[in-house]
Amino acid sequence: MRRFPRRPAVALLATFCLLAGGCSAGDSDGRTGSVTLSVFWWGDQGRAERTEAALKLYSNRHPGTTFKVTWQGEAGYYDRLATQGVGGNAPDIFQIDDSRLVDYASRGLLLDLSEPVASGEIDVTRFPPGLADYGTVGGKVVGVAAGAETSALVYNRSLVKELGVAEPKTGMTYPQLLAWAARVTRESGGEVSGLADASGDLDAFWMWLRAQGRELYQDGGPGFGTEDVMRWFTLWQEARWDDATPSTGGPDGRQALLEGKVAAAFSSSGQFAGWQDGTDDQLALVACPGDTRGQWARANYYWAGFRGTREAGAVADVIDFLANDPQAGRTLGDDRGFAPNLEVRESYAADLAEGPARTALAFESAMSARIGRAPAPPPPAHAELRTLLAASAAAVAGEKSTLDQAAVDFARKSATALAR
Repeated sequence: MRRFPRRPAVALLATFCLLAGGCSAGDSDGRTGSVTLSVFWWGDQGRAERTEAALKLYSNRHPGTTFKVTWQGEAGYYDRLATQGVGGNAPDIFQIDDSRLVDYASRGLLLDLSEPVASGEIDVTRFPPGLADYGTVGGKVVGVAAGAETSALVYNRSLVKELGVAEPKTGMTYPQLLAWAARVTRESGGEVSGLADASGDLDAFWMWLRAQGRELYQDGGPGFGTEDVMRWFTLWQEARWDDATPSTGGPDGRQALLEGKVAAAFSSSGQFAGWQDGTDDQLALVACPGDTRGQWARANYYWAGFRGTREAGAVADVIDFLANDPQAGRTLGDDRGFAPNLEVRESYAADLAEGPARTALAFESAMSARIGRAPAPPPPAHAELRTLLAASAAAVAGEKSTLDQAAVDFARKSATALAR
């Protein structure tokens, strides 16, 4: 689970940004000659090697441009980014998570990329439907997807075949999926539950709403009401009664699946390879239940520019290169999700050996024409709503709260959090 550092650090960074003065990437700074851009991201050694190799490729093609790179682990990343800003050394380009985008944009940190996107200098025309919009806040493009993934139902194919149960399919309704899960439980003699309990999964709740033409957020507040939450909790309460899911909720989906406690769990294409590495059984993935248009191509990570950069044009060109260049796409791989450019994605598909990465990419390709447009990026309170839903769902599953009380509590606290 992502960690969310204290807001004061971000506020300090925003203050510096505003003092530094803003510009858009369409502004000309009048500079000529060599350019050095600072780039900052979080990740492991493998991500660092791939990112530095892609940036070196850019420098080879643009000899006047060099990079000063800094990277670290996830913990403390945003605090360090804030410190860099306060010290007058904010990076020109940095990686930002989807849960941070609205917060940082509202604080005046992010470079406005609207003009280079509109002119085609940053090409987003070959992204999946709506993915480009997922980087737009307040009518301004402030982030360009560094990769994309789609939600999925991951299931243990080896176990399902051993039990003699038909495999789940894309296009199943919730009742059909839960009936399938209940059968898995019965066929295993109760040793394995068919499906991990997702009642506290905010992403699953969001997709369920979208499949009904609703959104999780609307006009700055919740796009759902207490009755929606009650229906959602009722669905999963009945799943427990029917033995489709563990009776008391149980561990998170990944842990439950890899430990053999459940046969299926909600996940995403981007997590699939990591899940497969955790078990000797063969895993597979299909779309989540309900109308597939409830799903969307999600950018976990964006490339963003610092509003106070003196090299806005170069920043835009580098971001376009990282998103759209075929060789850069091969170099970066699927570390931040699959390439946002669909043509780039297909160009490196042949390089992937048979295995989980190729399986996930095939799923992505099959889903690209079936998913809906991406919603607006989540608001700053998104992380708090995750915690609130998980707590309310656990209270119902653990019989510490009635379904009605938990639904009212979540709806009320969500509205309060979003109103701050």
